[in-house]
Amino acid sequence: MDFPIRVWKQDDEAYPYRLKECYGKPEQLFVKGNIPSMEGHVVAIVGTRQPTERGKELTETLVRDLHERLDRLTIVSGGAYGIDIAAHRAAIKYGVPTIMVLAHGLDRMYPYQHINDAKAAMENGGLMSEYPEGTEPFAANFLQRNRIIAGLADAVVIVESKEKGGSLCTARYAFDYDRGLFAFPGRPTDVTSLGCNALIRKNYARLIDNADDLIKAMEWKTKQSAAEGIQMQLIGLMDDLPLRQQVLLQTLQEAEEGLHINLLVAELRQPYAEVSSDLTELELQGLVRALPGGIYRFVR
Repeated sequence: MDFPIRVWKQDDEAYPYRLKECYGKPEQLFVKGNIPSMEGHVVAIVGTRQPTERGKELTETLVRDLHERLDRLTIVSGGAYGIDIAAHRAAIKYGVPTIMVLAHGLDRMYPYQHINDAKAAMENGGLMSEYPEGTEPFAANFLQRNRIIAGLADAVVIVESKEKGGSLCTARYAFDYDRGLFAFPGRPTDVTSLGCNALIRKNYARLIDNADDLIKAMEWKTKQSAAEGIQMQLIGLMDDLPLRQQVLLQTLQEAEEGLHINLLVAELRQPYAEVSSDLTELELQGLVRALPGGIYRFVR
């Protein structure tokens, strides 16, 4: 699908609210694709353009595990060689919306080798730039766009970085914007980890080894913790119900596809009128859903 280029101005509702809070934000953004609302968790992942195999594996594992543990995740990066494209490709692989923040107009793709990745990203995410059509990828633009990467995110993760590099510029913006800043450590002899180790040593970035470290540091609720919270609420509600309705709910809870009211009457050995009345009360409380054909299902 060929997506049109749209323009988001600062006073537009679509303009990312996190970025709107930042100093030096672009007056307008050019976007292309199915850009998500970014209402959930937004993680920027950046790093060296010459990563090790370990760095690429860390990137994919981080995206995969964040996807498994979090609802409404968006991955942001810069579309460049190395860690950037590894983050985008991992997001595409696991069905996570991803945004490429580019340093040129959206009528071209640099590097061109990533054109297919850009097309895939636009299907479930998209491209973003402050530069209008016709703008070439000048060197200064790449450092300038890093403030957008940091400004869009809740947390910025540096996977691998040399002693000097563009990802350290993104890290500085993240620190200034009061974003969560994290880095994977490396051995002192690892050239591609010198920048990460320096950020950790100077207390600019927090050390992480995995997705769980990031989630705990950001105090994000995981899918499991949210489900456990709902389950605890349900247990509290059930304790307040009459014993007959508790038994009815437990029976429905064990039947994933639901049960016909006649089967419930037979299994519970209760009069039809009582079971029907109990089902109506439980439906009003949002604990049971009535389906076509006299089927009732427990609301999970």
